Amino acid sequence: MAETVVTLHEDGLARLDQVLLGLLPIDGLPPAAVYADAEGTPVATREGDHLAPLGPSRWQPPDPATTAPVVVAIADQLPVGALPTPDAILLLPAGGVRVDDARFMAWAQAWRAVAGTVIEVPVPPAEAAGRAAALAAAYTSGELLTVGTVDAPTSAGRVVLFTGFSGSGKSTIARHLTARLAGERTVTLLDGDVVRTHLSKGLGFSRADRDTNVRRIGWVAAEVAKHGGVAICAPIAPYDETRRWVRELVEDTAGPGSMLLVWVSTPLEVCEERDTKGLYAKARAGQLTGFTGIDDPYESPADADLVIDTNVVSVDDAVEQVLARLVEGVT
Repeated sequence: MAETVVTLHEDGLARLDQVLLGLLPIDGLPPAAVYADAEGTPVATREGDHLAPLGPSRWQPPDPATTAPVVVAIADQLPVGALPTPDAILLLPAGGVRVDDARFMAWAQAWRAVAGTVIEVPVPPAEAAGRAAALAAAYTSGELLTVGTVDAPTSAGRVVLFTGFSGSGKSTIARHLTARLAGERTVTLLDGDVVRTHLSKGLGFSRADRDTNVRRIGWVAAEVAKHGGVAICAPIAPYDETRRWVRELVEDTAGPGSMLLVWVSTPLEVCEERDTKGLYAKARAGQLTGFTGIDDPYESPADADLVIDTNVVSVDDAVEQVLARLVEGVT
């Protein structure tokens, strides 16, 4: 009988490393005979409650015999000044972090700058505050110290997601906004039609395919924002659950407040009157099915950061409103 192999991604590998270091019980892992990384390379074997690594660990094992005081770095907080005593150890949570996570690198660098001795631990930064006492006790018998902190600044990267009916004016505002920012920032425009030609080629217009299309846009946008760029997206994005998923992804990746959701709320009848692509006429005639606003729903966002009706707001005014909100987000 083939042995059971479980593939672990970043967060799962962090749990495995914690088990190996004695920071979590083995039941924190799913049962398996072999654990592998995302590429399928075996990284540990298990027999009952015994876990054996395959290869060296990059983590320093706990040493409770150490008596130095300890500080645990807290996620989304930056230290104010040096550590309370020069001999204090800094435990830097670094588990489950992608190697290209620019926000983590900036945060970690700020904490390293105020510490002499730094020990990286395989605990996700978001878990550090709740586990500070247990982590400190695992690595030293010394005192757990606290330091003054301030909120870490939000990433300079931003995502502007326009949502609304076909013909509402999303793409027009998005293009003008891109042109306004192009001389000042690194800007990526992810317009619906262009994305479907390249990133989402082959997808149809079923609910599942639309969901996949918007999630792909959201993932690319989050990557742009993570590295300090501005991603401007203009899909119809008709489903509330999908839009909320994108916001969560973006803000987890680029920081709280890094996404601006703009609902271009131009009424359906106005969009039909414009019908620049003749799509509404085809949908009304039954030549197109699953068309948003005709025989497929549009779920109006209750969490929009900005609402713009291009039937009463000019393109220039719309761009100014979006720019104003982007500046608010930075300050």
